[in-house]
Amino acid sequence: MPVEGGGKTDMERIGLFSEMEYITVGDKYVSPFNRPFNEAASKNKQMLPGGSKKMSNLQAGYFDPHFVRIFEGEGYVNLNQVKRRDMMQAAKKNLSKAFLPSSGDKRPCGLGSYYGTIGGPVPFFSAQSRPREKYEAPGRNLYTSPGKKGTGYGYANITIGEQFSHAADLYEAPKQNYKKVNEEHHRLLKGAPFKLNLHPRDYFDANPYFSEEPLPPIKREEKKEAISKTFKPSSPGKKPGGMKAGTFDPYPSHSADPYVTKLAKISGKDDKIFHPPSGPKSRPVESIMTLNVRRALNSKNYKTASVPSY
Repeated sequence: MPVEGGGKTDMERIGLFSEMEYITVGDKYVSPFNRPFNEAASKNKQMLPGGSKKMSNLQAGYFDPHFVRIFEGEGYVNLNQVKRRDMMQAAKKNLSKAFLPSSGDKRPCGLGSYYGTIGGPVPFFSAQSRPREKYEAPGRNLYTSPGKKGTGYGYANITIGEQFSHAADLYEAPKQNYKKVNEEHHRLLKGAPFKLNLHPRDYFDANPYFSEEPLPPIKREEKKEAISKTFKPSSPGKKPGGMKAGTFDPYPSHSADPYVTKLAKISGKDDKIFHPPSGPKSRPVESIMTLNVRRALNSKNYKTASVPSY
């Protein structure tokens, strides 16, 4: 479109010859699932190859109607003759004789020699020594006397300075100095130490078990006299030897008892016989889980009941 203030269109300003075509405008939408794979295969006539052929010695296994040779009617060619013919034609193009150098290449006769090189020896790599200025020594170093031998413990005159003079040191000098300072401190004090007339009270009550009365004398426990001798019976115990010699009482007298069989007493109809009552009989009992299931799910609410989530 033309722009105000200029005669060029937008396409001319961009530099394109024409605007790009809109190919898809107005086309019908075709789903990729319903679109055929090869549209040309369903239009016009198609090529019918007539089936696959198998390789064989017959002519039916080839595309051509008859067998065609690659080289037919050609003559024998010698490769050496062809090469020589090419060399002779190339030699005719030479204007003069072949270039031959005046002498062969020279080979170095040893490591570091420049024989056979183009430029010859390089002065920078020369082995000759360059002229140098005369060396002047910077001067002598500081000379000192050798160090004195000794470790410093028990050896005299081995330090740089003078030897320390011996000074006597009292054995109890700190104690005597503290005594002098303490006496000077008490001398400067004036009067007795300051004390309050009010006696401080305790935060808690006094001890109720505390008494200023003297304690009673300690009661000593009476020692019981231990029996020194052990008790011994007057005579040892008697052992039963098939009789009652070891008992306190004498053996009882034998009473005559005739051997008579005792018959069991037969109870009559009038006698009341005790019959214990029968105990509780066992019967099938349902579990607590079954009762809870029947209570939560029954014939009335089985359609509306929901499964609990644990």
